[in-house]
Amino acid sequence: MPCAYGPSTGIPSSASVAPGNQSGDGSIACAHRAIATRRRAVGARRLNHRVLQGIVLSAAIAFAARRARALTPSGVIGAIALGTVAVAAGWDWGILLIAHFIVASALSKVGAERKARRTASLVAKGGERDLLQVLANGAVFGMAAVASIVFPAHPWFAVGAGALAASAADTWATEIGTLVRGSPRSIRTLLHVPPGTSGGVSVMGTIAMVAGAAFIAALARLFHWPHSVVLGTFFGGVAGAVADTALGATLQERRRCLGCGEHTERKVHICGSRTRRAGGIGGLDNDVVNFLATVVGGGVAVGFFDLAGR
Repeated sequence: MPCAYGPSTGIPSSASVAPGNQSGDGSIACAHRAIATRRRAVGARRLNHRVLQGIVLSAAIAFAARRARALTPSGVIGAIALGTVAVAAGWDWGILLIAHFIVASALSKVGAERKARRTASLVAKGGERDLLQVLANGAVFGMAAVASIVFPAHPWFAVGAGALAASAADTWATEIGTLVRGSPRSIRTLLHVPPGTSGGVSVMGTIAMVAGAAFIAALARLFHWPHSVVLGTFFGGVAGAVADTALGATLQERRRCLGCGEHTERKVHICGSRTRRAGGIGGLDNDVVNFLATVVGGGVAVGFFDLAGR
């Protein structure tokens, strides 16, 4: 007998209960289906609300960041999309991303002129993050957030937080490492290299790297995420940043200015001359390296989560 539902309760009415042995089983089955339907409807409404809230909040932050020259126009689009997905997955995800973005942007502004003078001839992009940079640092986190909506499970928390921790660790290491005095050393040759050189490490940069990973892990702990996720986030962040450094020193594309002969990541050097590839894999630029680092971070985090017995 088809289920008849009450107009306001959404559960089977007494009219749907047939006499005899079938009445009990039938009414219980109808009730279960009704409860499941209502739960799905409530879940869909909550998701829609979070999507709308994510759009509004992400747009506000992204446009404020644009005014502060922390994002390019294309970066604004990427930030809104990524922020919307994060908030849709849950406010924990949203706060995690927002906190990372705010702190990273603040660090980039500290001593910005000094850092620009020290690294201008080397780095290909300035302090304003474009769409590719946003995706390179946040795409894995965003994909994990989407996966957690479709297939809710703690491993996605580990993947997302580990990827974001890798981004934070690398960002903190770069921003603080290029600010302090002294020259880093290449992990490939152990020789001193100019500040901002991919694959270069320093004591302060390394400390900042660990602190960046710990920052994201601490936030995950505040959200009462499983301990295995928290620890995986920290180790994933450190592992991702180390992978970033290793790839930057070995496989990342290196270029040389045809005019002055300086090594750089730019296709056109600040002296005005064009550059050509002088090492590494063509096309494997800093954005690709950053993306691969987040993949490593997320992978190590979820691996630790599995080893820790969930």
